[in-house]
Amino acid sequence: MTEPIRVLVADDQSLLRGSFRVLIDTAPGLTTVGEAGTGTEAVESTRRLRPDVVLMDIRMPGMDGIEATRHIARSPETAQTRILILTTFDLDEYVYGALRAGAAGFLLKDTSPESLLAGIRTVAAGESLLAPSVTRRLIAAFARLPHACPAPGSSLENLTDREREVLLLVARGLSNTDIAEYLHLSHGTVKTHIGRLLSKLEARDRAQLVISAYESGLVTATTDS
Repeated sequence: MTEPIRVLVADDQSLLRGSFRVLIDTAPGLTTVGEAGTGTEAVESTRRLRPDVVLMDIRMPGMDGIEATRHIARSPETAQTRILILTTFDLDEYVYGALRAGAAGFLLKDTSPESLLAGIRTVAAGESLLAPSVTRRLIAAFARLPHACPAPGSSLENLTDREREVLLLVARGLSNTDIAEYLHLSHGTVKTHIGRLLSKLEARDRAQLVISAYESGLVTATTDS
């Protein structure tokens, strides 16, 4: 039998932690391995328990969820753990910061139970939880930030013209199927290009590709409009 997906719940509200835990533990193929009430506890528990997925709140006392995400994503011993942000804030700078720190995606806390469980399974499978509409709004939110002054850097210099084209479409929120249709390529070819982009840009997942595309200057508010 396949091992269940192991989940750590990190939220400063004990009632929410308990609710999430009950939901996860009653779902097929999922199990919780612990709880954390602060960012520091989330980092320590991830190191100790090695969960597959952390449900991470953003605003917690002491170390917040963004900093905790950064610690988990950048530590070799916990880098394989996937982080799904849960927030009451709809695509503000906190969400952008969390994705940049290494989160695999995010959901709002008022999402349906079915969507939450599906989101856990999605990120556990190595995918990013960023729907096309969400990706476009993420870019728009980044464009509104005071420090949003992306400038072309050397990180894209090793990309081929086709890889740049694919990256641009990823950043605009197109799925692999959409990209294949738009560029008249096979689905397998698009997956190959995505894999090469992840490797060349040292990105964890699709969310990180979007961030790289915007911060390098490949995508701007003008090109996305």
